[in-house]
Amino acid sequence: MTSPIPTASIPPPSGQQPLLSLRGVSKTFGAVRALTDVDLDICAGEVVALLGDNGAGKSTLVKTLSGVHPPDSGTITFDGAPVNITSPGESRSLGIATVYQDLALCDNLDVVANLFLGHERTRFTLSEEDMEEQAWSLLRQLSAKIPSVRTLVAGLSGGQRQTVAIARSLIGDPSIIILDEPTAALGVEQTAEVLNLIERLRDRGHGVLLITHNMADVREVADRAVVLRLGRNNGVFRVKDVTHEEIVAAITGAADSAVTRRAAATAATAASQNTEGVAP
Repeated sequence: MTSPIPTASIPPPSGQQPLLSLRGVSKTFGAVRALTDVDLDICAGEVVALLGDNGAGKSTLVKTLSGVHPPDSGTITFDGAPVNITSPGESRSLGIATVYQDLALCDNLDVVANLFLGHERTRFTLSEEDMEEQAWSLLRQLSAKIPSVRTLVAGLSGGQRQTVAIARSLIGDPSIIILDEPTAALGVEQTAEVLNLIERLRDRGHGVLLITHNMADVREVADRAVVLRLGRNNGVFRVKDVTHEEIVAAITGAADSAVTRRAAATAATAASQNTEGVAP
């Protein structure tokens, strides 16, 4: 198995201060250590791919950031200040929005109703006009291809459904958006549509954490890739500087692989040349 490589070995873009940082985050469920001393940085205007096999700890990390499973130890800082995320409400109030793989959409409701489910706008009575106007505004921000905000979600394609879920996450103007397998089970055209949405989120200044098994998606939109293996950091790379084989080696734990040697050399260079904005 490769030696774990700390997340901080590859600085964020241009050495900028991360918007969200995790240092030494651990989580245990009974005798199972789901996360052990995990580090993670996400900057504004950056897409970070979170990679790893099943059981690597990706879902636990997402739920930790979402407030579902508060960490047992470690520190989380948001916009430079330490924070405690102990509930989904606290996560959302900080500016972290999570779009889970199941999307949690109601097929029997239209787009407007799904966007504002639980967040209805009222003026003594339900204001349909205001919600419809806001729905169009959210969809225009994403250049979404939705025929009508009054279309039932049951009649939308997979890519359109993902668009609705992402648009809903923008309510409250979050700084960080977590996308859990957003292109799973989508066709080529629908996948391209969702990847375009992710690029628009980055262009609008959001930090995006993309959980995926699709290496093509990583190549298309991610700036950096963070690899977890058995609940620990096992590599972090600038996507443009690493090969597919090297990322796979980090995911699978290939012994004495090129990825270990290359990442160690990159870490040493980064530490000597550019450590600004990276926690020790």
